[in-house]
Amino acid sequence: MTTTAIDIKKDAYSGREAASRRAFSHLLYYLFMIIISCFYFYPIIWLVLSSFRENREIFSAPFALPEQVNLQNWSKAWTIGNMSTYAKNSVIVTSATVAGILLFASLAAFAFSKLRFRGSSFLMLLFVFGLFMPLQSFFIAQSYIFEQLNLKDSYMGLILPYIGTGLPLAIFLLKAYLDSIPKELLEAARMDGCNDWVMYSRIILPLLIPNMATVGIFSALNAWNELLLAMLYIQNDALKTIPVGLLAFSSRYMTDYKLLFSALAIITLPMIVMYLFFHRYIIAGLTEGALK
Repeated sequence: MTTTAIDIKKDAYSGREAASRRAFSHLLYYLFMIIISCFYFYPIIWLVLSSFRENREIFSAPFALPEQVNLQNWSKAWTIGNMSTYAKNSVIVTSATVAGILLFASLAAFAFSKLRFRGSSFLMLLFVFGLFMPLQSFFIAQSYIFEQLNLKDSYMGLILPYIGTGLPLAIFLLKAYLDSIPKELLEAARMDGCNDWVMYSRIILPLLIPNMATVGIFSALNAWNELLLAMLYIQNDALKTIPVGLLAFSSRYMTDYKLLFSALAIITLPMIVMYLFFHRYIIAGLTEGALK
């Protein structure tokens, strides 16, 4: 057998061996990810299954399958807990919050990234510092200001602080992407007679859509699940949001767990579905701009 034929056989064997190693490593990777996913998804599955049970089943066999699927728990939780009112308030507050964050963050990111003005570095530093400020650090001063402006027991009493706490991260993410856009693109637009507003609305805004989808999803999740401010600023039951409304299922002496789990499933599943539907945009928005 010639040396060339031996070398060809060795190369073919090495190729098959390398392919086998890659297939085995991929198999181990997917098995590991499946196990990790089970740890994260099991509490959600247990929550949904528990929402179909009676209280005695939850305590006697908490990890067993329900004896029968009781959909009446969901309808009772929606009616008794006044979930329609709380859901409406959450939708209003979350929608206004997301709209405000996307508008102000995109404008600020455009200004910090592509415009030059005095004090821009200092202002950007203040927004970055806002990423590390806990909500409790400015709650007392904020509560006093809202008391003087009569903003408590109103939608704006939640929308304004939600926008304020969501802007630092939103500006940081959008600016990171805009920094990767070649400056020649905007210089060409300047030569064509575009002013700042035209560049923002016709060039920058369309380019930011994937990243704005990422920011919008994170902002919606934070506003939808926020409890502390909603509990302290809203005392009128007609204006309470879903996280505060869930407290109605728990009293000092007794908790109706089947209705509580049903209500939790009702408000949790839409957010999970939304995340699964937009997860590609989230990944794309976080990775775009990472490399220039």
